Amino acid sequence: DFYSLLSKLLGGRKKVVHVHKHNPTENAESDLVAEIANVVQKKDLAREITSHDERDNTILVRDRTQKFHRLESTLRPPGNRHFSLQQSKHDFHIEEAVEWTGLDLKLGQVSGLALDPENNLVVFHRGDHVWDENSFDSKFVYQQRGLGPIEQNTIIVLNPSNAKLLHSTGKSLFYLPHGLSVDKNGNYWVTDVALHQVFKLGAKDKEPLLTLGVPLQPGSDKNHFCQPTDVAVDPITGSIYVSDGYCNSRIIRFSPNGLYVMQWGEEASLGTSGPGQFCIPHSLALIPDLSQLCVADRENGRIQCFRLETGEFTREIKHKAFGRELFAVSYVPGGLLFAVNGMPYPGEAESVQGFVMNFSTGEIIDTFIPLRKSFEMPHDIVASEDRTVFVGDVHAKAVWKFASVEKMEHRSVKKAGIEVQETKESETVAEARLKNKPESRDPLKNMDKQHLVQQASSTGVSFVLITTLLIIPVVILLVILVFIRWRKPTVYGADGERKLDSSSGRILGRLRGKGGGGINLGNFFASHKGYSRKGFDRLSTEGSDQEKDEEDGTDSEEECSASPLPPAPSSS
Repeated sequence: DFYSLLSKLLGGRKKVVHVHKHNPTENAESDLVAEIANVVQKKDLAREITSHDERDNTILVRDRTQKFHRLESTLRPPGNRHFSLQQSKHDFHIEEAVEWTGLDLKLGQVSGLALDPENNLVVFHRGDHVWDENSFDSKFVYQQRGLGPIEQNTIIVLNPSNAKLLHSTGKSLFYLPHGLSVDKNGNYWVTDVALHQVFKLGAKDKEPLLTLGVPLQPGSDKNHFCQPTDVAVDPITGSIYVSDGYCNSRIIRFSPNGLYVMQWGEEASLGTSGPGQFCIPHSLALIPDLSQLCVADRENGRIQCFRLETGEFTREIKHKAFGRELFAVSYVPGGLLFAVNGMPYPGEAESVQGFVMNFSTGEIIDTFIPLRKSFEMPHDIVASEDRTVFVGDVHAKAVWKFASVEKMEHRSVKKAGIEVQETKESETVAEARLKNKPESRDPLKNMDKQHLVQQASSTGVSFVLITTLLIIPVVILLVILVFIRWRKPTVYGADGERKLDSSSGRILGRLRGKGGGGINLGNFFASHKGYSRKGFDRLSTEGSDQEKDEEDGTDSEEECSASPLPPAPSSS
C-alpha cells in the first residue's frame, strides 16, 4: 500500500506542485522534493535487503509508512488537513438499527465484542457466571472456583445483518471472561479476570494455541497478570499488547511468540492523573496506520494514546461529556474513534451514551443512545468502516446494533420500492435538520421526523394525480360556459343592438353578423335535404331571455367602458 501511494504521489507530480502553491516558499518545496527522493532511495534499498528476516522487513515498511504520512501531511494545505472529517461532521448520525434481532438473544454478561476478518460479529459473554462482590477476596484471588468453568459456549459468532448464529466455541475454558479481539488471521484473543490469564484460540480449536499468565494466581511481574482487561495484536509485527488491569496499572508488550518485551504505565496519584498514569486501563484500540495504541483509562474518564514501539505518550482525549468513567474505545480506519462511557455518579448530569470522534482533532462528531431498552453498563464497543457500531452491555446482557442514518434510510427505501431520488431528498432534509438545529437528545423523535418526510414524499405523487383529474372536468366546463356566453349576443343580436349606442351597435352588429353567418345551426341543418326546422321552432327561450335581460345591463356597461374588441379568434 505504501508503494502504491508513493507511486501515485510521484506520478501526479504536477498535482503535488499545484497543491504546494498554498505554501509559496521555494525552499520548502525543494526540501519536500529532497525528502521524497530520500524515501525513494529507501524503497530501492529495500529491494536489495533479502537476507533480513520477515520481522525486520515489516518494521522497515512501518517506518516508511510513517514517513509517508508525514510527507502527506506537509503536502496538504494546513486548513484542509482534516477537510474530509470536517465535511462529514454533519453528513451522518448514528442511530439504533431497530430491525436487529440480536437484542433478543439469551446471553450472559456481555464483556467483549470484536469483528472477524469476514466482518462477522464475535461476542464474548459469561454464560451463567456473574462477577459480583463475592467473586474475589481482598488480594484479588477468585473465590468461586467450586462452580467450575462456564459450561456454555462463551464465544459466539453472529451474522452482523440478522444476528443468525454462525459459530460458537469456548465451552469449559473460562471462569470470568472479559476482553476480546480478533487478529488478521481470525484467531480469538481473550482475557479472563478470574484466571488472570490471556489466551489465543483458533476459530475451530477447542484448546488454546497460546496462554500467557499463571492460572488463578494474580501478580505484577513479567509472568503474572492481575485481572487483565483487554488484549490487542499488531497486524504488521504480530506484537501482543495486554492492558493489566484492575489491580495493575500498566500496558505490557509481548513478542508474537508470547515473550515479554517491555511495559509502561503506573498507578495514578490521588487527585491527579498525568500522562501514562492509569486508573484501570480497561480497553485497547490499535491504530496500525499511525503506529499508535489508544487506551480507555476507565476511572480517569479519558483516552490516552501511545507509540506502539516505545510506549511514548502522544496525546490525551478527554471531554466533560465522558463523565468520570470511559469504558471502551474502538478505532475505524479513516480517522474515526468510537467510545462508550459509564453511568453518571449521583448528582452528575452526564448521561451514559456512545461517542463518535475525529481521531485527528479529538472533537466529538456525534453521540448516540439506544431506542429499545437502555444502556446500563455498556462494557465494550466495536465499529466497522461503514459506521456500523455494536455495543455490548454487561448488566443488560444485551448487544445493540447502530448504523448511520443514511444507510438506514437507503435500506428502508429499497424495501418500499421507492425511487432512489427520494432517498437523496430525505438525506438532504436530514442534513438540513442536523445543520440548522442542535442535535436532538431524543432519537425516537428524529426517527419520527424521518418517517414523516418519507410519507410526505410517497403521498405527494397521488395528491398531484387526484388534483389533476379533478381540475380537467372543471376546465372543460368553464370552456363550455365561455362558449355559451360568447354565443348569447348572436342569438339575441337585435335586442342587444337596441340597448347599445349607435357606434357600439354598428361594431357589434358587424361581429354578430359574421358569427351568425358562419355558425348558425338552423341555417346549417336547413341546407340539407329532408330537414325540417320545426324542432327548433318549438324550443322555449324564456329562461334564456330572463337571464339575458338581467345580464344585459352589466354586459353593456362593461362593453361601453372597454376599448374596442379585438377580432374573434379562429375556430381552428
